[in-house]
Order: sequence, then structure tokens, then C-alpha cells
Amino acid sequence: MGLSICEHLAREGHAVAVVDLDQAKAQEAADAIRESGGKAIACVVDVSDREQVEDAVKQTQSDLGTVGIVVTSAGVARSEPFVGISLASWNQVMAVNLTGTFNCVQTVVPGMIEAGWGRVVLISSSSAQRGAPTMTHYAASKGGVIAFGKTLALELAPQGITVNNIAPSAIWTPMVEQQQSGGALGSKEALTRNIPVGRLGTGDDIAAACTFLCSDGASYVTGQTISVNGGSFVGW
Repeated sequence: MGLSICEHLAREGHAVAVVDLDQAKAQEAADAIRESGGKAIACVVDVSDREQVEDAVKQTQSDLGTVGIVVTSAGVARSEPFVGISLASWNQVMAVNLTGTFNCVQTVVPGMIEAGWGRVVLISSSSAQRGAPTMTHYAASKGGVIAFGKTLALELAPQGITVNNIAPSAIWTPMVEQQQSGGALGSKEALTRNIPVGRLGTGDDIAAACTFLCSDGASYVTGQTISVNGGSFVGW
């Protein structure tokens, strides 16, 4: 999803900082955007590490200018029965999904306030809306992301900054593929049977919604949770 979002925003003329824990993949994505005529840099960051986030923002500001848009799509998911969740596992999921969101957004918002314009798009999950058995830590972290966004939207709206959240479901991503191979999900065919539109979602589906929320056309949309799920009631 993050890769598709980077590609879509680049096609809209935005300079993009591709932020990822995987240096090779971040660089590959940035190179592809530049080869297509866009402007991009790669930043290797663990979003749970505040210092790394701040360094990446400084690099972005130096190379690309003031950050006007931030999309928080980094995430980690685990399927573990509740009684088997260790404190270390709980803390890591929260550190990446919730604290990572806080780190990224708080680091860039001062520049948006100064500019009088900004777009914050958070990626949560339908698991936060419907619950997800054996994923208590993941669902709780994403529920926190939704509450975080709704509250921040109220605070930042008078300053020209919108904050919205996309709650995906039934999107075929490497994370979901990993869950399926581990036995936490059924086959693609079985999953598709539960989706009214008749197919699994793609990163491009999420990126299309994100691109709109980042546009001037969405200036009257803030504090919202946009469920991009094909009408699905699948809890992942």
C-alpha cells in the first residue's frame, strides 16, 4: 500500500520521500519514481525510533522542501491467541503501529502549521472497527490510530490541516500474504467469496483514496475514517 501511495502521489506532481525499514526496497521505489520523471528520495527508518524519524524529516526538508503531506502506512501484524501474547509482542506492535504514527505526524506538523496547509492520512484497519480474533494487539493499536486521527483533526482544522484515516480490508499485501502462509487466513478464493465486489483489493485502491484525501478537493473532509473494503465484512 505504501509503495502504491508513493507512486500515485508522485504522478500527481508531489516530491516523495519513500520511508521504509528495508533500505533496498525504499531505494528501489525511489529510483523507479525518478525513472518515471518524478522526484523522490529514500529514507531508511524504524518509525518506532523517534530520532530516526526526525533525521528522515530533516533529510526530506533539505532535499525536497517543507513536508506538506504525511501518510503513515508502516505497520506490523501478528496472529496470536490473547493469552499467548507476550508483553514484548504487545509493545512492539504498539511501538510501530501507534507510537510510530505519533512520531511521524508530530515531527512534521510544526512545518504544516507554519505553512497554513497540510494533509495527514493515517492507515488503520477494519480490524479496529470490527475486531479480529487472535489479533488483539493489532486491532487495539489500529483503534488507537483512529482515535488519534479524529482528535488531531479537531485540533488542527483551524490551521488549514486535515487529518483523515483509511481503514482497509481485504487488501492483498505482502503482510496479508505472510499471514495466509502462516495459516491465519484462508485461501484467496475463500477470502474473495466474502467480498461483495468480487475481488481482493490492491494497493492502488488504497492509493486512490489517499490521493483524494491529499488534494485541495478534500479540503472540507477531515476527521473521517474512509473504509476501503469492497463492501467486505472480513475482519482483516
